[in-house]
Amino acid sequence: MQIPSSLAINGYDRARDAAQPGPATPRAEAAFGQAMGSFVSGLQASEQAATASMVSGADPHALVQALADTELAVQTAVSVRDRVVEAYLEILRMPV
Repeated sequence: MQIPSSLAINGYDRARDAAQPGPATPRAEAAFGQAMGSFVSGLQASEQAATASMVSGADPHALVQALADTELAVQTAVSVRDRVVEAYLEILRMPV
C-alpha cells in the first residue's frame, strides 16, 4: 500500500496548524490584573485605617472591619496560590 506524498504533506500541515497555540485571551490577563489591583488597594486601605485608628484615635470599628477585610483578602490570595501550585504539580505528574 502506497500513500501519496501529497496526502502525507496535507496531513502534516493540518496537524501542525492544530498544534499551534491560540492567541492569548486578554480577558484573563485583564481580570487577573484587576484582581491584583483590588487586592493591593484593599491592603492599602486597611493600612490607612489601622494607622488612623492608632495615631488619631479614629473609630475602632473601622479598624476591626479593615482587619477583617485584609484577612479575607489574604486568605483568598493564599487559596488561589495553593490551587496554582496544585495544578502545576499535577502537570508535572502527567506522563509524557
